Amino acid sequence: MSDVGFRDQGLVPTSHRGLTYPFGDRVPDPATPTEVAPGVTWVRLPMPWALDHINVWLLGEAEDLALVDTGPDLPPVREAWQALFAGALADRRLARVIVTHMHPDHVGLAGWLCERDGATLAMTRGEWLTARMLRAHASDTPPAEAEAWWRMAGYDDAQIAEARGTGWALFAKGTSPIPGAFTRLSDGDVLNAGGRDWRIVVGSGHSPEHACLWDEAGGVLIAGDQVLPRISPNVSVGVHEPDGDPLGDWLASIDRLLALPADLLVLPAHGKPFTGLHRRLKALRDGHLGRLDAMAAALDRPKTALEVFAPLFGRAIRSGERSMAAGEALAHLHRLERDGRARRLVEDGVARFVAASA
Repeated sequence: MSDVGFRDQGLVPTSHRGLTYPFGDRVPDPATPTEVAPGVTWVRLPMPWALDHINVWLLGEAEDLALVDTGPDLPPVREAWQALFAGALADRRLARVIVTHMHPDHVGLAGWLCERDGATLAMTRGEWLTARMLRAHASDTPPAEAEAWWRMAGYDDAQIAEARGTGWALFAKGTSPIPGAFTRLSDGDVLNAGGRDWRIVVGSGHSPEHACLWDEAGGVLIAGDQVLPRISPNVSVGVHEPDGDPLGDWLASIDRLLALPADLLVLPAHGKPFTGLHRRLKALRDGHLGRLDAMAAALDRPKTALEVFAPLFGRAIRSGERSMAAGEALAHLHRLERDGRARRLVEDGVARFVAASA
């Protein structure tokens, strides 16, 4: 199924910003699953987006395998899987599909893969329910809650009309039908897969109930999007929980993950496997704390989420990025409010925030 593995090829580890990449700069071809630890195999699937790949992980060496994450339900990703089933995985079966969280690049092909091989699906309850809800409510007409969210974030009429024109079915377009039954994963559970015992470590903020898989004995962490080596996962207030505090959840999750060993081999959903977990977690935490300070300093007068993009991102935001950027801005504004550093003023459905001392 895999080549001889990176470790056996004499590759020189590389480093960047305090992280070490033990397999150097090499990444596997989509058709060539590559072993990164005994019984843990890396598959990198292409995606037709700015973030052009996702890493998924096969667990096991026998005929039946477990898979962690799937890629989105898009033609190039299905084609990559079909090539794998015709080639490197021709004599293997997926017995279990484990999904870290409900975003389409992680759960998108879960239904298709489960149906193909008769596999069972394992997720946390919060992720499964959210995925099922989003797919069931897909429509070309955005719900009233979306219109209210756009107005709250500070969209003007033209921006609302533009957002309305994108429809409300993007999640469904990137996912096959979510299975109607699943095995629940909960924080602290131990899941045996591929001859290893994986403890479930749940984080939040990027998604409702994100599952990481930690092999304590082998020193491996399958991190999904909860810890990425070079980019910061999006932490956003969403339409369905407009008063939420996802950044507070995210920061609390970082504190929990810092309790794990510092020397784990981290297998992220995007980017390359790395070591330096604690350094990366602290960098993610400090980045958000710094942006909170910058945003608090900018609230010298009441401002909407769209009016604080500059201190948060330090660059212009394109129209196609507006919704995600607004969600992240609201996450920081809500955290400032909960910390007592900002006040919220709402008029005609528009939320503006001002420094508590102003």
